[in-house]
Amino acid sequence: MLRAIARPMVRVVERWLPDSMVFAVILTFIVAAMCFGLTESSTLEIVRGWGDGLAGLLEFMTQICLVLLLGYTLANTGPVYRMLRSISRIPSSPAAAYAFVTLVAGLASLVSFGIGLIIGGIMAVQVARSARERGVRLHYPLLVACAYSGFVVWHMGYSGSGPLAAATPGDFFEELAPLVPVTETIFAWWNILAIVLVLGVTIAGMVLLAPKGEDRIVEFDSDAASDDGGPIQAAPGERESRGPADSLNGSRAVTTIIGVALIVYLVVYFVQDGLALTFDIVNWSFLAVILLFVRNAAHLGALIADAGKTVGPVLLQYPFYAGIIGMMTVTGLVEILASFFVNISTPGTLGVFTMLFAGLVNMFIPSGGGQFAVQAPIFIEAANQLDVEHEVVIMAIAYGDQWTNMIQPFWAIPLLAVAGLGIRDILGYTTITLFLSGAVMIGVLLFLGAGL
Repeated sequence: MLRAIARPMVRVVERWLPDSMVFAVILTFIVAAMCFGLTESSTLEIVRGWGDGLAGLLEFMTQICLVLLLGYTLANTGPVYRMLRSISRIPSSPAAAYAFVTLVAGLASLVSFGIGLIIGGIMAVQVARSARERGVRLHYPLLVACAYSGFVVWHMGYSGSGPLAAATPGDFFEELAPLVPVTETIFAWWNILAIVLVLGVTIAGMVLLAPKGEDRIVEFDSDAASDDGGPIQAAPGERESRGPADSLNGSRAVTTIIGVALIVYLVVYFVQDGLALTFDIVNWSFLAVILLFVRNAAHLGALIADAGKTVGPVLLQYPFYAGIIGMMTVTGLVEILASFFVNISTPGTLGVFTMLFAGLVNMFIPSGGGQFAVQAPIFIEAANQLDVEHEVVIMAIAYGDQWTNMIQPFWAIPLLAVAGLGIRDILGYTTITLFLSGAVMIGVLLFLGAGL
């Protein structure tokens, strides 16, 4: 049944879905039309809101790009890359390969969305290459869709923007309500249960979508993938020392010392502040490991230069989505749309309607942190009025954000850059992930709403 549903979706997506940059521009005009039709704002006010909003996420954009940059760099350090190459040989059948890539991408996404996207792409390439060497035929677009489907749990994990913002002193959330520690959101028992269930149904769905009989199979093309089969080894000139400066560039002591210093800082931070995760702490955690794993500063520079391809498209498109945020907030469109969901909510259904609204907003604002900043003030107030725990609303926003990423092409860019495919190749399959994961997350929120 899933394969029968997926076939027409694949055909529609391949024919009609534009490039992610074009998609962002189309969304801009759609939101502008909604602002003009649903609010009392003039054309000039809408244009001014859009223009002023373009720079509205620069600080957050820097943090996000660091996550992607460091995630790609860490995945391509020698020890991590060799581990990924080794485990890529584990699956011995097509079903096992699809399940394995989904699981690894999901677990990596729980550590960091940047790590999950990059490792997902690398694992898809490595598993496909290993399968081809052994004569096992895999449908490569489905394999890459498996990698992106694992991303559907990212906002439940270590780098979740919403839960981190709600737990970070000095963040805007502190002006709305008391801070909510991640032990009550990310590490809550019901969120961990949701992770297990979502990954379980997603893996099952991807396996059931595998081609059967005479179905078309598109196999891996090594020329298309950016992964050439080995980690970046060195920067030009690294091996040739012509003086003290080159000796320092090639010395492992430099990166090791600063890496150890960063580890010491992180230990002191966690001892003094507890498990108070922030975007900066997540990024410094990854940087510390990278500094310990690279051979020297020149090696680090080569890795960072190669990682640039995952960040460029995001840097270009983020201002457009920031502009959309500007229009939606200045004109009051967010409040108008949110009020509909709030008005039909009860204490038992607020979590579900918060998630549904978050999923809708994510189509226009594919930024976990930016979306949380827009949506949290409205739904935290609704939680106060309906006597609903704040952690339910926080995670409902997170669930909605990660949920519709399966049909929003923005975050697939880094993964597809590694895998060598386009968004149209995978979105028909990830739409199935949208349906399956959404059913589970709604079920968990209804369970919480029932007070069970």
